[in-house]
Amino acid sequence: SNSGHSERPKAVDSTLNKRTKTIYTPLEQQYLDIKEQHGGTLLLVECGYKHRFFGEDAEIAAKELNITCHQDHNFMTASIPTHRLFIHVRRLVAKGYKVGVVKQTETTALKAAGENKSALFSRKLTALYTKSTLIGEDVDPLDRLGEEPEEDEDQTSSPSSYLLCLSEVPSGSSTRQGGQNVTFGLVAVQPSTGELLFDCFEDGKARLELESRVLSLQPVELLIPAALSDETERSLCSLTANSSQGDDRVRVERVDVDLFEHSRAFQAVSRFFGAESLQSNCNHDEQKLSHVLAMEKPIIACLAVLIHYLTEFGLERVLYLSSNFQKFSMESECLHINGITQKNMELFQNQTNGKVKGSLLWAMDRTCTPFGRRMFRNWLGRPLISISDINARLDCVSEILASEHMVLSRAKELLWKLPDLERGLTSIYHRKCSTKEFSLIASSLERLCTETHALAASAQDQLSSPLLLGILLDVPRRLQHVQHYTRVLDKQAAKEGDKTRLFTDLTGFPRMLRRSEEIRAVLEELREHRTEVRRTLRSPAADYTTVSGQEFLIEVRNSMLHTVPSNWVKIGSTKAVTRFHTPFVVQKFKQLCQLREKLRIDSNAEWLGFLTQFGEHYHNFRAAVAQLATLDCLFSLAAIASRDGYCSIRPEFVEEKSLIVIENGRHPVVELLMGDQNQYVPNSTHLDADGKRAMIITGPNMGGKSSYIRQVALIAVMAQMGSFVPASHAKLSSLHAIHTRMGASDNIYKGHSTFMEELSEASEIIRKATRHSLVILDELGRGTSTHDGIAIAYATLEYFVKEVQCLTLFVTHYPPVCEMERLNAEVVSNYHMSFLLSEPEETAQGEDGERLESVTFLYQLTEGPAARSYGLNVARLAAIPEQVLHTAAQKSRELEAHINMKRKNISHFLRVWDL
Repeated sequence: SNSGHSERPKAVDSTLNKRTKTIYTPLEQQYLDIKEQHGGTLLLVECGYKHRFFGEDAEIAAKELNITCHQDHNFMTASIPTHRLFIHVRRLVAKGYKVGVVKQTETTALKAAGENKSALFSRKLTALYTKSTLIGEDVDPLDRLGEEPEEDEDQTSSPSSYLLCLSEVPSGSSTRQGGQNVTFGLVAVQPSTGELLFDCFEDGKARLELESRVLSLQPVELLIPAALSDETERSLCSLTANSSQGDDRVRVERVDVDLFEHSRAFQAVSRFFGAESLQSNCNHDEQKLSHVLAMEKPIIACLAVLIHYLTEFGLERVLYLSSNFQKFSMESECLHINGITQKNMELFQNQTNGKVKGSLLWAMDRTCTPFGRRMFRNWLGRPLISISDINARLDCVSEILASEHMVLSRAKELLWKLPDLERGLTSIYHRKCSTKEFSLIASSLERLCTETHALAASAQDQLSSPLLLGILLDVPRRLQHVQHYTRVLDKQAAKEGDKTRLFTDLTGFPRMLRRSEEIRAVLEELREHRTEVRRTLRSPAADYTTVSGQEFLIEVRNSMLHTVPSNWVKIGSTKAVTRFHTPFVVQKFKQLCQLREKLRIDSNAEWLGFLTQFGEHYHNFRAAVAQLATLDCLFSLAAIASRDGYCSIRPEFVEEKSLIVIENGRHPVVELLMGDQNQYVPNSTHLDADGKRAMIITGPNMGGKSSYIRQVALIAVMAQMGSFVPASHAKLSSLHAIHTRMGASDNIYKGHSTFMEELSEASEIIRKATRHSLVILDELGRGTSTHDGIAIAYATLEYFVKEVQCLTLFVTHYPPVCEMERLNAEVVSNYHMSFLLSEPEETAQGEDGERLESVTFLYQLTEGPAARSYGLNVARLAAIPEQVLHTAAQKSRELEAHINMKRKNISHFLRVWDL
């Protein structure tokens, strides 16, 4: 069932009601014809200086855009001014609609010259937009640098805009829960940046692998088969139903199952990549085709569906960029942090309200370019494993911090106020950019080429880091061809969007050259015609004038009207003069207008060809932008390390064993949120796979246990990103994965209780953890009875300590779990978050002399287990009534006395039998 999905809102189709024999206006009939071809699309129809909605589209627009709609002939209608198209399309797309823009394809001059001069303007759908396909001059202007964003403009400005296609096939093996394992194919593409990820993986009944990938990618749009297994439906429901913002729901598009069928998909993919190979006649493209066709069947099915889907938007060429293809599962190359762990560690958003503030990204991101920001987010989500690569980044950060060379300060200045070059280049590659945007991107690249080239010589003398030096030498080399395109561009014409004057030299644009010469010939004839006009009017000074856009007007003083021939056409008059066109001017001006319109058509064609030529250098230009993004990220890491009052050090990495040694570590986010109070209490960590590899942490509620374990994980992530870390000393090994099980929440969509969610996550960690993992378990077993909870917590910890032998942080309120240190003293340590107990305070009535101790948290990690959790102290902070607290304190003491008695009996038994 897909009833729980956040399916996209439907733009309702209107059709001709033949029974009522409704008579439609020509414009309404034109709208209906287009609507019939594009069902489910909300249409904006260009009508002069407005874009209009019709029928139920108008009612939807009125509700979503807060505009008025009214009845006009047969349909409700609403309209927006054309210059606001950008804003309103983005707002509708953010709400989950598929939006189509219908434009007039005829011009007044050519229509007047044609046979159907009295007919309706011809129109066609020129653009389609959804959440992942917002590319084009209508909706994605890159040239508004430094301007304040409009209200509602950032509705779709999520950090990524992945279009995710999923295919599912049974894998044949059964799960222990009685369901069947399935194999998923996954292809995720960002049409706006050209990034493409693919994966093929087997998943169990809980669909945890799928969940992890979807949470990591955060897609804005899903393409899925019309029919999926019940488990997958439930999993996708839970992933797409909730969002941090009202308009941030994932758009879900159902696709005909037949499109995923392998033989059909194989043919579609072969045709698509084979056509490109034939066009380019290049061995590299033949290799690309064979590489794509060698992929797993579920991936080929996803590629076929994406080809079909993106062709409708004119964005299918993004799939040709095979150099951008990356496999999603790259555990061998980066630290594996699944979606659940990202959420638990608050890497990208806090768990309170889902906002960026309070996340590690918020604390660390000091990038100054949009493309740098995207790369920094990627670095944070996929930290490095290779120690040499980590040290290369750390070397760069160290050099930036220590260097006083002008090269680096000038390189940093280059990055300020740059437009979004990555999106801009992809928009150019799709041939969907405006002339103004092209000029902005090309001139920015040219400036970068010139200035980095000037820095390259001194960089070789001044810089020691190979990574920094490589960037500054590589950028000008990759951008060397950009000057060819900026040289032929008229900057003013590009700014005004006038493609007829866009190129300063037309020798490379034969159609425009030929049409321009025809226009010049007509203009010359009109200039020569002035001689005849002057002779007729007997006025040597007579000349053409232009008034209110009307050209080639001949002004005659009203006192001289007797000299005007009767066949001259009167255009207008004032008290002093009357303006005319001669029959020759009427004929030639009509011809001139037609030629100008044809020039516009030719200019558009030449412009698209020009963009295609520029697109041939896409890979080089994009690689240069990636280098600049890397530079921006490195400057950001240096900015964190040099922050005022922020004591940080360079972490040291060791190869031989799993190790985390942190002296006086601090939580990188909480410390920042506390501001300049300098009250954060630092804590140390000593974990060694060959020694004390597990820490059992106890202590009072709200004592700082969860904050501490997050701190350790976040410092490890920062270190493997190549960042300095908030500590006085840090020595670590390279972790391969961080696994966490924290918090308590059920999953109604999956039908999972809180305890089931706990155990599902713990089971996944048991399957995935290795000796090179950091495992963090926070209060495992609390979702069931005390005895079962203790048993599960103890057995799980013992498995990680003895079998997996990974580094483990285990938070618990179960005292029996602390007994593990006595039995495994060489590998397990007990710690607690220290506190002070104040004199007990009288309860409201002081009944039975019951007193409730007051606990002051010290937030200091101390060796040894805590005797109690002091949960009643938290109850008092939460303003639980005194009467309830009194009863709870009484019951707590009774239970504690009962348990202590049992413990004494067991202790006597052990002594007697010398155990």
